[in-house]
Amino acid sequence: MGDQRLDPERRLAQLLCQYQDIPGGVLPLLQAVQEDFGYIPGEAVPGIAGVMNLSAAEVHGVISFYHDLKTEPGGRHTLQVCRAESCQAVGGRELERRARELLGVDFGETTADGAVTLEAVYCLGNCACSPSVRVDNETWARVDATKLDSIIAGLRGNGPVA
Repeated sequence: MGDQRLDPERRLAQLLCQYQDIPGGVLPLLQAVQEDFGYIPGEAVPGIAGVMNLSAAEVHGVISFYHDLKTEPGGRHTLQVCRAESCQAVGGRELERRARELLGVDFGETTADGAVTLEAVYCLGNCACSPSVRVDNETWARVDATKLDSIIAGLRGNGPVA
């Protein structure tokens, strides 16, 4: 994340200045805002629209089009379970069920303790090693229930992420 010593308005102003002259820079700017803040705050949209010479509706359209862009803060960690056919064919549906059960949330939700956001994805590009999950930016291959239990325990602070 960005320089947390600066207040949020100054951090956003720095990002707006950094990207304002980049043609087609709205997506890189949105990604940078999300990297810095953990999500794209609604109050940032008018400033983004202004420096990119777009309407707020156009910026919202970009945000809603890309599923990786978030408008609400998520958990400290993100667990993505692949729902593509390759993963489903070798136990992915059971992993989906297990993840929802262990975390007590459905896809798109965050655990009450703020530790984990559960997301569905439709291919992690790891089909030869299905079923797969991704934790934050690390992909795990050939995940079974035991490995998933261990991963989730680690994410919740109950042991190492295995």
